[in-house]
Amino acid sequence: MLLTVDIDAFTAAHRDEWERLDALAAKRRLSGAQADELVILYRIAAQHLSRLRTTAPDPQLIAEMSARVARARGRITGPREIRVRDITRFLTQTIPLALYRARWWAIGVGTAFTAIAVVVGVWTLRSPEAMGALGTPGALDRYADQSFEDYYSTYDSHEFSALVWTNNARIAAICIGAGITGVVPAFLVLINAMALGRSGAVMADHDRFLHFLALIIPHGLLELTCVFFAGGVGLRLFWALLAPGPRSRGRALAEDGRLLITAAVGLTGALAIAGLLEGFVTAARIPWLLKAALGLLALAVLWAAVLVLGRRAERALAGGDDVVRVDEMGYAASEAG
Repeated sequence: MLLTVDIDAFTAAHRDEWERLDALAAKRRLSGAQADELVILYRIAAQHLSRLRTTAPDPQLIAEMSARVARARGRITGPREIRVRDITRFLTQTIPLALYRARWWAIGVGTAFTAIAVVVGVWTLRSPEAMGALGTPGALDRYADQSFEDYYSTYDSHEFSALVWTNNARIAAICIGAGITGVVPAFLVLINAMALGRSGAVMADHDRFLHFLALIIPHGLLELTCVFFAGGVGLRLFWALLAPGPRSRGRALAEDGRLLITAAVGLTGALAIAGLLEGFVTAARIPWLLKAALGLLALAVLWAAVLVLGRRAERALAGGDDVVRVDEMGYAASEAG
């Protein structure tokens, strides 16, 4: 470990480099040579900061170096002006590309979810013991005849949409954020599939299964698909940790981690639409076919974005086109001027 005198000596030895870095980072315009010098000094300062963090117990010096490195990095990457075309590209290219790359994982999660829900539902329906474990006959009667449908009309539509969106976005965020564990997304998918299967079994036992589908389809198609994508993206990150392929494990986690964040943004928006459908359409007094059509339309738009826009972006990127800005995926180039 560095002693205090070592820290002082280290600071004295590199103070000129740091002050030069500060001066270059503060200049409004840089020549080509100055930009190159800035990049070199930035890398040196970043190495110094890394060394100080691991060997020096001086929080003031570490804070000073952190601020210095951050200023230099901001000067190198340059200010980013958010323009309409950047937002458009992010919505129509970057997000679809991220979801497109996770599509097979989402399909796998959706297949497993459906299989579990069906198995649990059929088993519960055919097993008096399993059905009895869900509640007393009177409680199950109330659930099938009243509670299940009343759930969608307990709150005002806008309040209910916000509550649903918040809850679903939280589940998706947990699936994605804890995806590296592998266990958390698998567990959340499992418990939600079991819950759906049991609910369907109770409704079917009371001859209300078609009513169950009528209440689930308008919002559930899009909502569950988002959950499948969230679970798939999380499990993909876990797989990158286990089997990075030709990439280093660190690079695989970094690349798939950026995919994860981009997909999370897209899924949050899709879940907001699912929340609006659940709040304003599911319990609305309109024909069931219209409700189902709206649900199918929302699902079709999501998959069209994934399969059409995402595939187009993937092909363009493979062909060398600058479809997805490099800095949007976590890299940035130096700028002079």
